[in-house]
Amino acid sequence: MSTVAEAPGAQEQVPQGQAYGPQAPFARNVYKGKYAAKEASRPDGKEEWPDTSFRVTDAVMGALGYEPGDEEFEAVYELILERKFVPGGRYLYASGRPLHQVNNCTLYRAEDSREGWADLMHKTSMALMTGAGVGVVYSDLREAGAPIRKTGGVASGPLALMQMVNEVGRHVMQGGARRSAIWAGLHWWHPDVLDFARIKNWDEEDRERKDRDFSHPLRMEQTNISVILDHDFFEAYEDPEHELHAQARAVYWETTRRMLKTAEPGFSVDANGNDASECLRNACTEITSSDDSDVCNLGSLNLSRFADRKEFAAAVRLATLFLLAGTVYSDVPHEEIRATRERNRRLGLGIMGVHEWLLARGHRYEPNTDLGLWLDEYARSGRYADEWADRHGLSRPVKTRAIAPTGTIGIIAETTTGIEPIFCAAYKRRFREANPHGPDRVLFQYVIDPTARRLVEEGGVDPNRIEDAYALAEDVERRVAFQAWVQEYVDHGISSTINLPHPITGDEGVTEFGEMLLDYLPHMRGVTVYPDGARGGQPITPVPYAVAAAQEGVTYEEDGERCVGGACGV
Repeated sequence: MSTVAEAPGAQEQVPQGQAYGPQAPFARNVYKGKYAAKEASRPDGKEEWPDTSFRVTDAVMGALGYEPGDEEFEAVYELILERKFVPGGRYLYASGRPLHQVNNCTLYRAEDSREGWADLMHKTSMALMTGAGVGVVYSDLREAGAPIRKTGGVASGPLALMQMVNEVGRHVMQGGARRSAIWAGLHWWHPDVLDFARIKNWDEEDRERKDRDFSHPLRMEQTNISVILDHDFFEAYEDPEHELHAQARAVYWETTRRMLKTAEPGFSVDANGNDASECLRNACTEITSSDDSDVCNLGSLNLSRFADRKEFAAAVRLATLFLLAGTVYSDVPHEEIRATRERNRRLGLGIMGVHEWLLARGHRYEPNTDLGLWLDEYARSGRYADEWADRHGLSRPVKTRAIAPTGTIGIIAETTTGIEPIFCAAYKRRFREANPHGPDRVLFQYVIDPTARRLVEEGGVDPNRIEDAYALAEDVERRVAFQAWVQEYVDHGISSTINLPHPITGDEGVTEFGEMLLDYLPHMRGVTVYPDGARGGQPITPVPYAVAAAQEGVTYEEDGERCVGGACGV
């Protein structure tokens, strides 16, 4: 196997006019800070993007015997180099390392026994400490207060166990700086589900403390939570004679009220032809499974960088091969994962840059025939996966497509994330810097969205006229309808957060939103919303374009907005 030094073009000067790797200051800082490995030959002691592209390609494709010079190897390397395909963050970070655990997440089902609780704590701790987020369904646990026959005691209930996992995540900083990602799900029929829906009902004192101190701990704040709906839920909701009719309606409207006020819970949906047993989710809910110890295996195609549909179709085929190789290459956090992975060989090929693709063609954020033709090509990944698996003597992947949120990956690709619209043309982004000798520092930078920059600087567009998440917050049904439409092409799920302009607390607003959402929910795999300002310490806040342009690249400390890096004094 080759070394990074042998990367084609990795040590060469970038050709004039060809942009390799992130160019915007913030995107470059994210790449260098999170994913660039040490490289002594470089001036700053870290890789450049061509090095990373080769390291990842060489390590992962090598697992299936591909070498530099092979057609498929070179084609995958070029896709990553040009950021037309960006593997998930764990691939970028861990490929080539002694511990090469490249799965972004692991999925679990909590077992209702002492041994099950202890086993879950072991599995989630191992997963989080190797950089994987975790998702757990707790519905098999008996409700709080139920009798325990052997000991004569009473059960603590699922909320106790999920809080234990949450606290593991609070203190496990992956790689020393990466926040643990956790998801908890509970079915609508569980006796404790209403308490679950209210578990993040933090009081005003806690919220104010969070505003003053970003590191102030709040209950379950490390964990994304969802109420799980299935086919039986929709039957019970509609049928007044159903024995759980009252439960279904109470759960739906309480969850809707909570999500419109505090952003959580969301809904996770397994209905309308989807297997109801596939209720397990990862931390961002795009991967679905019915099997404990399953994994996420993620990478995303940057729709906005392809010249035409033919080029995109070829990339779908190659990206599917890369992820298949990842099922052979990746280490595992614990051995139970290996058997599940070999059986399912689950892939999560996603797309990003969708809104940039739409904007570049003058389309609104809504379904259209042209995009549908591109998504048809994307949906052929299952056929390609079968062909590649047969060629390499591997089990065929059970599913192949999932649209992840692509947070830092979208920043590195300098495009819009997943199917999300541009959040806003310019914003203030807060992040935590680990400090082994004292309290972590909360820093922030001003960021210009790279897509907005291109539209403004190259297209002469007024930044105030770019349709973004804030504009679409005033037309929320269009966001929901678009997600439901794209789901037709995705065999796993879609991670997407519907932005709202403010929390909704009045009965009229809650009813209007809830009735609209019910029309689309059976056709989705899940939904989350975020009302602006719903939480203290939210990491992103919109700012005027001119403000960000004047201070881009400068790092400030949140406490007093003291400048700590970049062109200070601006």
